[in-house]
Amino acid sequence: MYLKNQTFFVLGLSRSGKAAAEFLLSQGALVYIYDDANSERVEKTAQELEKKGAKRVVKEQLVKLPDVCDVLVLSPGIPIDHSLAVAFKRKKKAVIGETELAARYIKTPVVAVTGTNGKTTTVSMIAETLCKGGFNAKACGNIGTPMIEMREMDETGVAVAEISSFQMETLNSLCPHIAVVLNITEDHLNRHYNMENYVFLKAKLLKNLTESEFAVLNYDDVVVRGFAEKTKAKTVWFSTRERVQGAYFADGALYFKGEKILAATDMLTDGLHNVQNALACIAVAKIMGVKSADIAAVLTSFKGIKHRVEYIGTVNGVAYIDDSKGTNVDATVKAVSCMKKPTLLLLGGKNKGYDYAKLFAVLKKSAVRHAVLYGENRYVLLKSARENGFESVTVCENFTIAVKVASLVAKVDETVLLSPASASFDEFAGYEERGDRFVEIVRSLAVEPVEKPQEQNGNETKDGDLDERTE
Repeated sequence: MYLKNQTFFVLGLSRSGKAAAEFLLSQGALVYIYDDANSERVEKTAQELEKKGAKRVVKEQLVKLPDVCDVLVLSPGIPIDHSLAVAFKRKKKAVIGETELAARYIKTPVVAVTGTNGKTTTVSMIAETLCKGGFNAKACGNIGTPMIEMREMDETGVAVAEISSFQMETLNSLCPHIAVVLNITEDHLNRHYNMENYVFLKAKLLKNLTESEFAVLNYDDVVVRGFAEKTKAKTVWFSTRERVQGAYFADGALYFKGEKILAATDMLTDGLHNVQNALACIAVAKIMGVKSADIAAVLTSFKGIKHRVEYIGTVNGVAYIDDSKGTNVDATVKAVSCMKKPTLLLLGGKNKGYDYAKLFAVLKKSAVRHAVLYGENRYVLLKSARENGFESVTVCENFTIAVKVASLVAKVDETVLLSPASASFDEFAGYEERGDRFVEIVRSLAVEPVEKPQEQNGNETKDGDLDERTE
């Protein structure tokens, strides 16, 4: 794509939108920008981009942009069926994302990781392992750093990119050296409408691969296993159940093609899902030629990522664990499987169209003795809990109250787990902000305990029942 003197409209000024606009401006393109969010962050970003030459538009001007601009650059948070995206397509004009821009201009080899759960953990593991093996590897994509910023790296570097289904909607040109698909379970159906669309988007990561590239696939996931038939790439499997040609788990240890890499007990992260993530990492590292000793050194010291089953601390004999990144049912099921002591589970947030029957069926047989429901979908959760025979619940009006109620219901030597099985956007900008707020509240409990509210079991606790504390 020739950029100079081309006209682009960047819709949405998130991290990726800002990065896309900055790149386009640096290449001599004419860039229009818009974001309808009324926040200090958006205002600051817009002003910075205007100083660099971007043209800011107002809502009333949006209808004219499909005629004025050559290309629409859509931020991942905006769906592909947005009215402006539809208008651009009607005029046979391109609708792309920041990741698509990166795919067209990045020089360095790419390791791309997708899947429903485990992406951020696995990307972090892979980046650290490749660095240990002598590569200049950097994590990017949905993990935080926009992929377009990796264009400054040369051929000696490796971009380890987390790719979400949202990004896949506008991504067509990417051909990674290694494509990793971790797993596929129900997620984002409020955005993608059905599982068929969701699976299609995940499979798109493999569509441009040739015989020179590699597809690292989860043999245990029947949907992902089927992807091997859809790619020309060399398939390298990983499995926690079978001794596959690739990375596998057997007799308490992680292997690659018969060679023991490390024992699972040597890992600092708990749970079979983390073994699965480590196996994917091992497969990638071995393809890239990293020594087994270097792989083991990273995996035995890897402490996990923030907001993913992260131990926060113990207050008044109660342990608090932050799994704010658990935004879907499967992620929460995996987090719950790691709990050994009686657990109070914080569930709720923005509804993503899930059927929670599976979750409550699991909870009945788990360490969870009580669930505290909050957020936009609290009554959806309550209905599902009752329909599936999980009766020990409290319903709270908002997140802050829910955390405080959980701290009151919990007994000494029990655990409070935040693993919401829901998006955070009803109250927060993202799961990170929700997790940070959880940590703030927990730390405040040690200083200023809250008094017990009058009603709990199944009744909604409201703002008047708990004093709001200044953090």
